[in-house]
Amino acid sequence: MNPFELTRALIDIESITGNEKAAGEYLFDHLQRLASEYGGAIEKMPVEENRFNVFASWGEPVVTFSTHFDTVPPFFASSEDDDYIWGRGACDTKGIISAMIHAVQGLLASGIRNLGLLFVVGEERNSVGAYTASKTPRGSKFLINGEPTENKLALGSKGALRFEIIAKGRMAHSAYPELGESAIEKLIDALQHLRKMKLPQDPVLGASTLNIGTITGGRAPNVIPDAAKAEIFIRLVDDGHATRQSVHATAGKLAEAAEVLCIPAVRLGSLEGFETTIVSYTTDIPAFGGTWGKPFLFGPGSIHVAHTSEERIPKRQLVDAIKLYQRIARDLLGV
Repeated sequence: MNPFELTRALIDIESITGNEKAAGEYLFDHLQRLASEYGGAIEKMPVEENRFNVFASWGEPVVTFSTHFDTVPPFFASSEDDDYIWGRGACDTKGIISAMIHAVQGLLASGIRNLGLLFVVGEERNSVGAYTASKTPRGSKFLINGEPTENKLALGSKGALRFEIIAKGRMAHSAYPELGESAIEKLIDALQHLRKMKLPQDPVLGASTLNIGTITGGRAPNVIPDAAKAEIFIRLVDDGHATRQSVHATAGKLAEAAEVLCIPAVRLGSLEGFETTIVSYTTDIPAFGGTWGKPFLFGPGSIHVAHTSEERIPKRQLVDAIKLYQRIARDLLGV
């Protein structure tokens, strides 16, 4: 399969977070042939029931290429034109998987070994695949993580802090609101305070940002609501400690702030001769905790179309990424 065919084949297997099994089986079968051809080893690394990472290696892995194969919803199948491959996961990250596999295949064909390929589940939700892999490192010294960076080396990426903001009230007939206590009004007030909260800034990573992602609550239009909840997502530029304290203090007595996830911002490795960038999204890199080696972040495609109905990857960038991945590996291996 050429890089475009493999990208489309991967896109056409729905792998929304939690439903990665079919895509994992496909990757395992595909890499099994590559492992057999070049004397490698391959395994499924259990994560949860019906969920597993896929790891292939040739020799003792010094450089490991890694990305995730889960996607956000909704699924839509692949298509292509002269310039782009379209579909859910095109750039985030099934085109990247194709580029990594073809890069490793080319390196193996030229006699270079000590390489690994690690594809993980769950990045789009809680990085469970990367956290699981961090518990069983295989000696890798360098981790090349794949996310859409437009083929530039990212010098840093923001972290993530997720909270559920939970408000409680007392039900009453809406004709007599004085007999109840509106959880929705308390939640709205708490969210307004959170929106005005001062967030940290960093000279390299920029400003922290806060997004109110979901709001739920209430029983009916004529019932004073007794429960309401919102989910907020903060992009961190530091370890999140100060922001975590601020969220709890700001929500105060109006609502409970229940922490769901905290991933710190990270600074990343650079190499001579590569364009560089800073990215505002979060990756699996912090979840690995350095156990798979010094991290680098690089991949074809633009994050600006990831998670959208216009998701696509430029064919030119996908092809260029194969050679650039090989160049990174050669630099790190010193060959």
